Amino acid sequence: MTTDPTQDPASFWEEFYLTRRTSSNGRVTGALQQIAAGLTPGTSLDLGASHGDDVIWLARHGWTALGCDISAVAVERARIRAAELGLAEQAAFQCCDLSLAMPDGPFDLVTALYLQSPVTLQRALILGQAVARLRPGGHLLIVSHAAPPPWTPKATPSTVFPSLDDELVSIATSDVPFDVIEARVVMRSAKGPDGQPASLKDNLVLVRRSQT
Repeated sequence: MTTDPTQDPASFWEEFYLTRRTSSNGRVTGALQQIAAGLTPGTSLDLGASHGDDVIWLARHGWTALGCDISAVAVERARIRAAELGLAEQAAFQCCDLSLAMPDGPFDLVTALYLQSPVTLQRALILGQAVARLRPGGHLLIVSHAAPPPWTPKATPSTVFPSLDDELVSIATSDVPFDVIEARVVMRSAKGPDGQPASLKDNLVLVRRSQT
């Protein structure tokens, strides 16, 4: 599939969820499970929430969780699923373009889990705003694809695969003081479209907003 990087992001992602990713896979991001297990539940914000799997997982584990996505279709599906699970009060969803607006917070946890796009995405701006939405002592967790999957190395040439330094520089655009808790490359086992095993390279960055 050829993607025009200049395509309107809202239109691209609406079509994506209507025609390509039509349902939730029900899986939570593994790194989120590991990190959140060591945190006291509070308020959370997920950037690019898709069908809401991570938001719903947080809600099930005591968080008051909010997810944002640019696709109205994905947001509505997430709302319906949360309601069906009896989590409508704990898991909320908003349709928003994060480059234009973001919930004010403050939040105890903000997550940007594979917030990457083959069309225009002001990622550095969004990550800088994300750390500014944290209350002092709150955490920002970023997990990103550090390289394309081996089965489609040229499928999305316009997608940016950031380095760890790129992620930290993006966060620092806000001028909000923070401490780096973790910043490392991790390998993740996966299966390709034909079931072939593969190892995928991810960035994992966890920072805490300073108390001062």
